[in-house]
Amino acid sequence: MRLISMFGLTLIAASLVGCNDVTDTEASNNSTVAAVTANASTLQAHLEFLASDELEGRDTGSQGHEIAAKYIATEFKQLGLEPAGDDGTYFQRIKFRRSYLEENSATFTVRNGDTEIEFDYPKQFITGPSAYTEQDDVTAPLVFVGYGLVSEAFGLNDYAGVDVNGKIVVMLTGRPADLPSEEGAHLNSSKTKFAAERGAVGIITLHSPEREKVRPFEVGAMYQRAPTVRWLQPNGEPNVAYKNIAAGAYLHHEAAAPLFAKAPQSLTDIFAAAEAGEPVPSFELGFEAQLTRASRHEEISSPNVAAVLPGSDPQLKHEYVLYTAHSDHIGITKDLSQDDHINNGAMDNASGVAVMLETARMFVESGVAPKRSVLFLSVTAEERGLLGADYFAHQPTVPLANIVANVNLDMPVLLYDFADVIAFGSTHSTLGETVASAAGKYGIELSEDPMPEQAIFTRSDHYPFVKKGVPAVFLMTGFTAKNEDENGGEVWGKFFAEHYHRPSDSTDLPINYDAGVVFTNINYAIGEEIANQQQRPRWLPESFFAKLD
Repeated sequence: MRLISMFGLTLIAASLVGCNDVTDTEASNNSTVAAVTANASTLQAHLEFLASDELEGRDTGSQGHEIAAKYIATEFKQLGLEPAGDDGTYFQRIKFRRSYLEENSATFTVRNGDTEIEFDYPKQFITGPSAYTEQDDVTAPLVFVGYGLVSEAFGLNDYAGVDVNGKIVVMLTGRPADLPSEEGAHLNSSKTKFAAERGAVGIITLHSPEREKVRPFEVGAMYQRAPTVRWLQPNGEPNVAYKNIAAGAYLHHEAAAPLFAKAPQSLTDIFAAAEAGEPVPSFELGFEAQLTRASRHEEISSPNVAAVLPGSDPQLKHEYVLYTAHSDHIGITKDLSQDDHINNGAMDNASGVAVMLETARMFVESGVAPKRSVLFLSVTAEERGLLGADYFAHQPTVPLANIVANVNLDMPVLLYDFADVIAFGSTHSTLGETVASAAGKYGIELSEDPMPEQAIFTRSDHYPFVKKGVPAVFLMTGFTAKNEDENGGEVWGKFFAEHYHRPSDSTDLPINYDAGVVFTNINYAIGEEIANQQQRPRWLPESFFAKLD
């Protein structure tokens, strides 16, 4: 999932600051309008090439994505940016393991003495392949652990009072409704971590009646044949930290009641308590389960592309402002009911890469060298789980501690003249002030998140860096349009409903490249301000993300 958009006009560049003791406010007040500005025709040229049919949707590991990566590297080289990949190149080549679940190999059986219940795959349960092994066969007692969450900040510990070492945990999908959306999404993504740290050997997640209203079980079952992808460590091990979780299943709520036949609460009562926002207890279930599956593996590779503009300050040049944009998309659709099978990904994310390339040109041609270095990173495998960004966060080509901020570009929806921007993450760090300042120079407002329930801050390439302690923002166009005859929220919503991850996300859309110019100029101004501030961006003390492990 991704978003963002762009805008058009001229830019600002901070004037040269003579002394190291100049404050950030003084540096901002000394800024002057720069001669450099984004160019609509250049944005269009980048976007149309990257979203062309010849690149066949830029799927991770495909020839089309390789061509896109070489195009980006060539643009970096033409601008005179220094290589920031591996071995003096612009490329950071990543090996991936793609894993498939073998047909009809998955079984799920619950036993209590001579009593045995077998669940039907994929009507009653679904599962995915293992990234580690080709054969899995796990039998262990079952323990219910509520939502399976642990958080000192929110007073949560669903593992309190139960021993799950060597056992299979059973948990509800999702999280309590009273958790803040972004923080809750982060905790939800950490469920495997919480279980593994306590010695669990498997996870069974219960689909709920409430979840059924949002995403029916059958929808998830439709994607069962899709492979999973993991990046490989230098030693060839897949990047899955929790080897002890050797089995898993997602169980339909209508089939799950027998697991609770001996429990102190029925499953119906548990679902009712969860829906009412009441506490959900944890307890032994009194049964054991056997989970089996077979998996098939293949290896692919795909590159990140990285380049750097060195800073001019003797000390600050060793720090980096990081721009990210993912160059991959989802490739060719297997839906034979459509005439067009190529998912071109014009908005997602040829537009973001086009903005990053144009931002890089503006830095080079501004005539004012930034104090900090600026690192431009085109990442692969975002659509497979933010994998290219995650790899770079674990295997950085510059010291990770020296990356002061990440400005992420993902799915700029360039279809209307926006009057405001949304900056996911802006409420968590001082970067919110920077975005507001940069946007304000063009008469653009910084608005609050209009869809907090989506937890967008945890769903794009900045998130792996956030988890490593790097303050980040992820921009998108706001839902207010400049023109009275346009409704920005409706335009954005229509794109998401009708074109997102579909072949119609193509250059046939009515793309507003002038809006792209404004967005690019603001994007440049954000990085320019960060690069020249004396003090690096800081997490706000009250932010949940300031305290991640």
